[in-house]
Amino acid sequence: MQDILDRFLGYVKIDTQSDASSNTTPSTAKQWDLANKLVAELKDIGLEDVTIDDNAYIMATLPSNIDKEVPTIGFIAHFDTTPDFSGTNVNPQIIRNYDGKDIVLNAEENIILSPDYFEDLLQYKGQTLVTTDGTTLLGADDKAGITEIVTAMEFLIAHPEIKHGKIRIGFTPDEEIGRGAHKFDVDKFGAEWAYTMDGSQIGELEYENFNAAGAHITIQGKSVHPGYAKGKMINAIGIAQEIMAALPNKEVPEHTSGREGFYHIHTIKGEIENAELGLIIRDHERSSFEDRKKALETIVFRLNEKYNNCIELSIKDQYYNMKEKVMPVYHIVETAKEAMEALNITPIIKPIRGGTDGSQLSYMGLPCPNIFAGGHNFHGKYEYVPVESMEKAVEVIVKICELTATK
Repeated sequence: MQDILDRFLGYVKIDTQSDASSNTTPSTAKQWDLANKLVAELKDIGLEDVTIDDNAYIMATLPSNIDKEVPTIGFIAHFDTTPDFSGTNVNPQIIRNYDGKDIVLNAEENIILSPDYFEDLLQYKGQTLVTTDGTTLLGADDKAGITEIVTAMEFLIAHPEIKHGKIRIGFTPDEEIGRGAHKFDVDKFGAEWAYTMDGSQIGELEYENFNAAGAHITIQGKSVHPGYAKGKMINAIGIAQEIMAALPNKEVPEHTSGREGFYHIHTIKGEIENAELGLIIRDHERSSFEDRKKALETIVFRLNEKYNNCIELSIKDQYYNMKEKVMPVYHIVETAKEAMEALNITPIIKPIRGGTDGSQLSYMGLPCPNIFAGGHNFHGKYEYVPVESMEKAVEVIVKICELTATK
């Protein structure tokens, strides 16, 4: 346990927060700090063909140790952390033999990680938890995944009696700002399929995700003295309100779950002369996804007729449901499921209510389901990960490698 814990702690203490406003790859220079450390470590444990390109994409190879042809598979994780919460000066807390009670993350600020609110904590009584100190995120998303992949490769190197084919690993920047797969060289990676180690609680196995689009609406109004405004003023703020009111009020993130889609207005700013709305559109079914985009276009069309074409709408698709690309090779999900069951882990197969590098990679020709990395409450001060879940993830990786070589 201590080895995997020490490795994880070493990673999370390095600030790798990405920045959506940047046009570089990686989006922040500090991501190079962990990237360069990883390159050195991969070489030290004995992996071959360790490379890092000009955009900080890392790849490495564990050669096959069998004399027959089997598929080359891969494991992928990202080393950036979200810009949504501070990743500077991460100070992890170690809670050994967790007793199922409240955990005081920060006494001064009265920040409590409580099972009364976060019920999943009770699954891990008696285990070792890594938490934040209440002032930063932890970074288990996805430094737990990186820890697990590196540890699994190190274990396979130390245990040549476990037979496996060629294994490729890849670590990416900027996943948290939606760019993790943008410059990933699938041909260079050379795997028939891969798994992202980027899920949450132990047992998660995911091969479905949202179809996603982003929309931006700008409204040009006309400001007139309010005492003489009748028939003349066009209030851009009021039109923005009409757009919001026209959207289904229950089809929002806070009222949906499972495979239910939504509209999510995440930014609004404006004054009488100008207003802007930013929103995202999500749905698991492609037909419903297209219907949602058309519905928004119809709302804008009707209001443009009413207000003399003062509204501009742009919609840009972001990613699609990887299920379409995974189903033709569903055996790769079955292999992961079989690996978990062999280790007495109950697979939790469910759709991702979000995106994943695996979605984009699947559409780039690398089918890529997602496997648990073990963490909970990502992107904030209540984030934690059980060390035992990371250990189980390592075992799943090793078992997948073994099963792929024996099928």
